[in-house]
Amino acid sequence: MTKIKHTYPPNCKTFGLALQALVVMAKNPNRCPSGDIADYLCSEATLIRRIMAKLAQEHILEAREGRDGGYRLKLPPESITFADIFLALQVGESMCEGMLESTGDHPLGLQMHDVFSDMVTEMKQSMLDILKQHTIAELANGLMIKRD
Repeated sequence: MTKIKHTYPPNCKTFGLALQALVVMAKNPNRCPSGDIADYLCSEATLIRRIMAKLAQEHILEAREGRDGGYRLKLPPESITFADIFLALQVGESMCEGMLESTGDHPLGLQMHDVFSDMVTEMKQSMLDILKQHTIAELANGLMIKRD
């Protein structure tokens, strides 16, 4: 079976890769190098480093550079919700941006922008309410991580 490497996914895929990377870290409490995480996810190490940098900025994980470097969860996996990751990566912003940008500065477009804006706010809140119910620990439980 040939592995397909994911190199530059849109934000929804970035969210999925981030969740999977955090599961790898939850299962391996020592520092995980980006190359190892990328291998597990069949992705590129540079992409993983970009995602991990955002999560480190939000204090979800800690990063260490150098030969003994890598990433480690800063918080227990039980306390990291999917909403934390969603917000750290600002996935919701980019998901709805296109919808708002589709309206123009003509009379109908301005009205639609107001309607879309209210709808986007409601959609984000509903999504966050659901994502707050799930944690990295919940996702990691029962998963066996093996190298091929």
